[in-house]
Amino acid sequence: MTIDRSALGFGDVALAVYACDPWTSRGRLFPEHDSLTRSPFQRDRDRIIHTTAFRRLKHKTQVFIAQDGDHYRTRLTHTIEVAQVARSLARALRLDEDLAEGVALVHDFGHTPFGHTGEDALHEKMADYGGFDHNAQSLRIVTSLERRYADFDGINLTWEALEGLVKHNGPLETAAGEGRDGPVPQPIVDYSRRHDLWLATHASLEAQMAAIADDIAYNTHDIDDGLRSGYLTHKMLEEVPFLDGLMREVHDRYPNLEEARFTNEVMRRQITAMVEDVIGVTQANLRSEKPQSADEVRHAGRTLATFSPEMAEVDRQIKTLLFGHIYRHPDIMKIRAGAAQIVSELFDAYFADPQLMGSHPWMDGIEALRPAQRARLVADYLAGMTDTYAEKTHRQLFDHTPELR
Repeated sequence: MTIDRSALGFGDVALAVYACDPWTSRGRLFPEHDSLTRSPFQRDRDRIIHTTAFRRLKHKTQVFIAQDGDHYRTRLTHTIEVAQVARSLARALRLDEDLAEGVALVHDFGHTPFGHTGEDALHEKMADYGGFDHNAQSLRIVTSLERRYADFDGINLTWEALEGLVKHNGPLETAAGEGRDGPVPQPIVDYSRRHDLWLATHASLEAQMAAIADDIAYNTHDIDDGLRSGYLTHKMLEEVPFLDGLMREVHDRYPNLEEARFTNEVMRRQITAMVEDVIGVTQANLRSEKPQSADEVRHAGRTLATFSPEMAEVDRQIKTLLFGHIYRHPDIMKIRAGAAQIVSELFDAYFADPQLMGSHPWMDGIEALRPAQRARLVADYLAGMTDTYAEKTHRQLFDHTPELR
């Protein structure tokens, strides 16, 4: 995809007409005075970074659990890499970088310990109580569960940041108000009744950049971590012609390069190719749609920040490679089974005896709550755990804890 370099932003030009303007934000659920030194979206980003939820990402699984080694990505380092790519994309397209970065930084707040394995186990336990969705849990964290400020629960993000958090992967409802992929998670429905997030429209272009930055980041770093672990080899990467071509390019230019440098040279080319593809495609879509405001982006009826068909096929092939050699590897599946057991058994224990969760202000009267309310509080507590804390707590409550290695 050809890029119009003359139209790119490098952080020193005015925002595009289709960007979100922080000075005309739809505001916060609880009105606050503006800062003298920061835009509303800058304040959002700063509040996100200072949360407990952000710090907990350090000890939450991306693919390989903490015991596997210090150099593997965690949910925190993944989030930082996503934010870096999102900011680069936003700058190139003259969007608000702080909003794109903020959405990227907050997008995984709701993940449970042990990654998607923990989420699946918790969703199964919550099946009779509305289920569990990490995106909805992220919203609960920033609108209710973080308790830092005197005037409100949550961190009182702007409408645009919350919209991006909830809809960065696309609209949740049809125009008729029906869920596009089944029922909309209840926490999102409940919040939107108070602070309408336009669940039937697309998100801002800044949020769309955060979403596709997520794909770019994990497609690359999961390959890097897979090679480090030994589950992937450079020979296996030849299954994807795009990656095979990058390896040949690096080998031809640096025939005697050591393995670690070779891998890095391939990965940096992969990121560059994907980022430039998204920029070129988005520019073309913007020329076609000609949106004159951020709201016209929301009502475009399609996602504007996408891969080209050719790069979308590369994305599909990389995901197939990762699923086949890493995510569904017998060793990983064994660890996932143990992690699911830990989450499931902790849920059962806490639901049966909430006092096992310790003394917290939000536990007042928990025994008198309806089962669904109690289950949601147990899910909140469990979802906030790190991998290490969940494993430690399980060992304290049970005679046998699965070995996650």
